[in-house]
Amino acid sequence: MKILARTAIKQVVQAENAVEFCVKGWVRSVRRGKEVSFIALNDGSCFASLQLVLDPQLSNYEQLSRVGTGACLVVNGHLVESPAAGQKWELQVREATLLGDADETFPLQKKRHSFEFLRSIAHLRPRSNTFGAVFRMRSALSFAVHKFFQERGFLYVQTPIITANDCEGAGEMFRVSTLDPTNPPRQNGQVDWSRDFFAERTGLTVSGQLQGELFATAFSDIYTFGPTFRAENSNTSRHAAEFWMIEPEIAFADLVDNCRLGEDFLRYLVVYALENCREDLDFFNRRIEKGLIDKLEALATAEFQTISYTEAIERLQKSGQTFEFPVEWGCDLQSEHERYLTEQIFRGPVFVTDYPTRIKAFYMRLNDDQKTVAAMDLLVPRVGEIIGGSQREERLDVLQARMAECGIAAEHLDWYLDIRRWGSCPHAGFGLGFERLLMYITGMENIRDVIPFPRTPGHARF
Repeated sequence: MKILARTAIKQVVQAENAVEFCVKGWVRSVRRGKEVSFIALNDGSCFASLQLVLDPQLSNYEQLSRVGTGACLVVNGHLVESPAAGQKWELQVREATLLGDADETFPLQKKRHSFEFLRSIAHLRPRSNTFGAVFRMRSALSFAVHKFFQERGFLYVQTPIITANDCEGAGEMFRVSTLDPTNPPRQNGQVDWSRDFFAERTGLTVSGQLQGELFATAFSDIYTFGPTFRAENSNTSRHAAEFWMIEPEIAFADLVDNCRLGEDFLRYLVVYALENCREDLDFFNRRIEKGLIDKLEALATAEFQTISYTEAIERLQKSGQTFEFPVEWGCDLQSEHERYLTEQIFRGPVFVTDYPTRIKAFYMRLNDDQKTVAAMDLLVPRVGEIIGGSQREERLDVLQARMAECGIAAEHLDWYLDIRRWGSCPHAGFGLGFERLLMYITGMENIRDVIPFPRTPGHARF
């Protein structure tokens, strides 16, 4: 075979002229006829497959026309206009080589499989239409995240994955240790962590926020984008043990500035998907969530409302709606409450601000009423909370008091307190779960279906 440089199928199907191309990819389907056979070849570069036309005069026609679904081919040929609807070109094969065959046991023989089944073959599910679209979207939006912040002069910070601090104070951290789990060293009946690798108790991070705050007090505007972990034994469709978080932190900013950044960020990502991922969005709109594109276009132009937590509770109580979880001041808003606010009361995105102190983290700025903190959650229709953040407590004495109230030992966060001692300033930030965003933009209903290799209780095989 004449060696030609490979051209991605995405470029081939968008070609302006009927010229010769070399394509390489995996067989999606084979149709064998008496005088001609057809192969649909896909290389993952786009949703569309390229139709290959096989002439019986090809020297290896019998082999190619009987190739199995999933097999890998390298093909040289000329583009010709396609008489078939829905495609401009097809490739008249001049020569082709089978790189890797696939027999009848290849598990993606049928056109439709349940997502649960596909999770059991995570090493092959990217070759399916749905997950090809999901992971192209994930890649595109990862780029868009960096593009948004880089265009605004933010510094990208890689915060540590291993940490001695539990940012949320929930104690749901995976432990990192080199001690013998069956016989760890002990002192006074307790595990002696001073003899561990890091000389103290450490775990996988639940957030890069605390370290991000340090960098914000040096570079003003920063963001992190990386993996985070929760050892929460939950099997819901919204929880995973490993997920990715985007966490900007802005100095010289209050809660209003924080909400404005959150609105700009979410709107930017939605518009980016609409403008750059239309082929995959069309698939999601047809097969996953009817009306998805209308939903995204509505958010792209929506007015983002703002309401205090206290006002939200009052509106919910006066709604006459019966909720599974009772609504009362001091309770954490449940998904059903959040969706009712966005879908029935405001009919669009809404920021809920100023939550009760006792249901929010120690680092959130205490309001003058001494009962609430300067927190904000951005709620969107069909999902509920998609962004959560706050203005941070910049006053040393107030922060120390809040830590004592929450039972957090000050000596473990002396470095965090130091930035309140030397050059403290108002600052704020938020967290956006990347998988939660992907669920919203693709319409996928399970977090396991928007991350390449999901980590959930009992599942870490691949």
